[in-house]
Amino acid sequence: MAKKSWIARNEKRKRTVEKYAEKRKQLKEAGDYEGLQKLPRDASPTRVRNRCGITGRSRGFIGKYGISRIKFREMALDGKIPGVKKASW
Repeated sequence: MAKKSWIARNEKRKRTVEKYAEKRKQLKEAGDYEGLQKLPRDASPTRVRNRCGITGRSRGFIGKYGISRIKFREMALDGKIPGVKKASW
């Protein structure tokens, strides 16, 4: 489980990105890169980290399912993810 502060910080970044998305788009279209630099650093979408929806783990994130590889494996073996089963040949 990730620290609560890391998860909260990432959520705050997501809110900031949403808040400034339209303004960033307008500044980019106008080519005003000095205006872009004056926006908060966390307004950039690249600052948001993909995290597991269950544990908050940042590494081993599977984007299609929104969870980490560890939780994915546990849930797949328990049959909680439809259409996913362990491979055997």
